[in-house]
Formats: sequence, structure tokens, C-alpha cells
Amino acid sequence: MNYYLNRFSFREQIINDKPNTDLGIVVVIPCCKETDLLRSLKSLHDCNQPNCSVEVIVVINASENAEKSVVNQNEKTLIEAVYWRKENRNDYLNFFFIEENNLPKKHAGVGLARKIGMDEAVRRLEEIKNHNGIIACFDADAICETNYLVELEKHFKDNPKSPACSIHFEHPIVGNEFSEAIYNGIMQYELHLRYYKNGLAYAELPYAYHTIGSSMAVRSNVYQKQNGMNKRKAGEDFYFLQKLIPLGNFTELKTTKIIPSPRVSDRVPFGTGKAIQNWLDEEKQELLSYNPKSFTDLKEFVIAVPQLYNDENSIPETVQSFLDTIDFKENLINIKKNSKSENHFTEVFFKWFNAFKVLKYMHFARDNYYPDVIVFDGANKLLVMTENNKKENLIELLELYREWDRE
Repeated sequence: MNYYLNRFSFREQIINDKPNTDLGIVVVIPCCKETDLLRSLKSLHDCNQPNCSVEVIVVINASENAEKSVVNQNEKTLIEAVYWRKENRNDYLNFFFIEENNLPKKHAGVGLARKIGMDEAVRRLEEIKNHNGIIACFDADAICETNYLVELEKHFKDNPKSPACSIHFEHPIVGNEFSEAIYNGIMQYELHLRYYKNGLAYAELPYAYHTIGSSMAVRSNVYQKQNGMNKRKAGEDFYFLQKLIPLGNFTELKTTKIIPSPRVSDRVPFGTGKAIQNWLDEEKQELLSYNPKSFTDLKEFVIAVPQLYNDENSIPETVQSFLDTIDFKENLINIKKNSKSENHFTEVFFKWFNAFKVLKYMHFARDNYYPDVIVFDGANKLLVMTENNKKENLIELLELYREWDRE
């Protein structure tokens, strides 16, 4: 009996087919009200073959109180997918489709759908005793480069101590598939994501990583030890990776690329699809993001953290005001009591002052000190602060931030 599956799995075993004995990668795709799942499946099917077998598990899901149109689309998607599978079989890559059109409304959503698929991936890998097998998260509207599976396998082989990784992504920003407004919106939204991640890196925080659901992977044994995926209806990727990053040796896979869709979506309360929908509804031209002064103060604080071990205190006012709202003094005393040295203190401190608290600080600073700025201006200011350089247009600035993230 597997402890994790017995204790935390949402479903009993679903797939009865025997896995290939060399199964090494399982790609999990949540799918709700999708009209073009086959595009994602074809993208994975067209990948170069790795040295191991691969499975793709698609969880076609809806809430028990979903509108009939959602269930109808899911049923249509399933029929199309099953037919497509018959026409696209090969020896090393197997596709499975799980239909979950009656999930409890309290938990139904992308988090639970990912969990059902990832738990099933654990079963598949455990059956052949591949405890270190790779479970990769993908989305039903995403595609990937043809080297995706090969590089995923190689990355974990080359980084044996890595528990999990984020994977480089780039939204499409030109073309005929979407409107000019959507391309403009996704460029600014992606720049916002990269600006925030690189702002954390500028501040020298130990958890400056992207947390995108379609662009992450984890070892099966690590997934189990961290009690699996959560059931959140949105933000499940952020919360999930914040359990993995503090383990240490978290890595970034930069030799391949995920291409998420910039389309609108009403399936989640926030995230890319919702952000683009809001962009169109509000007829925006410029997206707002965090003020670079928030990162500057954060950097000053991070540099000063080791001094707190010796009771020295030179914390910027913005950070100090925020810390006063989260019982900082009491927590600091406890952290010092449990620290063996200054280095150990710093390590323990940043497990307490984690990515959740940093995000809350950014919102606190925005609401009380530094109002949001246009993302183009903020990202350019960070560029000046980092490289004494500046870009004149949005595409050039985004491409530079992409280059930073590929380095």
C-alpha cells in the first residue's frame, strides 16, 4: 500500500492499462470547456522521442453544477480526442483520457483536475517502481517545442538532486490567430510576470522563479512527500511550487519552450486568461504593475537580514511597516532561538519570510507607499537599475526580459 495514495489521493485507480516498464515521463493536462485540445495533443505527439516511454493523462473535467454547455463541450472534446488517439498511435507515447464531469462544486477547478491526473501519474510510475519518474504539468491550450520531452528527461538526469523545475515559456505575441488587442495585452501581461520575477532576483531573494501551471515538472517521490497538488480553483501552481522551492536545488529548464495561449478565459478567477479578459473588457492600452521602489526597498532589507541575527536593524520604512502587520518581532525571536549561526539564521528566516509574504509586502507597499506604474516604465526602470540600459518599445523590452530568463 502506497502511503501517499492511501492518505491523500482524491480517487481510486482510474487507468487499468499496464504502463510500459520504461515509463519515465507522465504529462498531465487539465481540460475544461476546451475547443482545441487536439492542438496540444498533436504538439506532444510531434515531440522528439526521449529514451523512456511517455504517457499523457488528460483530465476532462467540470463541476457538478456546471452549465450544460460546458458538459456538452467536454463530451465533444472526449469523442474527438479518443478518435484522434486511434489515428495517432505509437510505441513510446500513450494518451489516456479521464472524464470527470461531476466534481464536487466546493473543489471543482484546475487544482483538483491537476491533482486527479498527477495522482494517477504516481500510480503509473509506482507500478513499475520508478519512484523518481517525472510528472510534468501542461495545459490544454498550450503547445511546446519538439525537444520538450527530450530536454525534460535530460534536465532531470543532469540535475539528479533537483526535486522540481520551472520550464521556460513564451506567449505568442504576433500572428493572425488573435486580435491586435490580445497580442498587445499578452505582451504587457507577460512582461509583468517577468518584471516581477526579475524584480525578486534583483532584490536577491532565494525564490525568484516563475510559477506557471503549464510550465513545471516534479519528481514523483517529491510530489508524494509534499502531499501532492492542492485543490485550489486558481493559483494552484504558485502554492504548489512554494512547497517545492524551499526544498533546495530547484532548477529552471531553459533549453526548451512552452507556448501558452494568450486567449481569454472565464474558467478561473485570476491568471492569464482572466487578465486578458479584463484587458479587453476595460479597453485598456497600458497595464499597471508594481512600483520599482518596492523592489529597491526589498533589496535593502534582504541585504540587512543577516544583521538581524546580531540585533542590528536597518530596515526600510516600507518593509518595517509591513513586518509590523505580521508579528515580526515575535517571529524573529523564535527564528533566532532556532538558529545555530548567522548563515543558518538567514536560511531559516527566508523560510519564514517566504514568497507568500513577499507578495503580500508588494501589495502593502502598493496600497500604502508606492502606487503601481505602467509595466513598460517599471520594467524599463529595473533595466536601468540593473544594466544602466533602456529600451524604446514594448517588444524589445519583453525580448530582453525573455533573454534574461533564458540565461
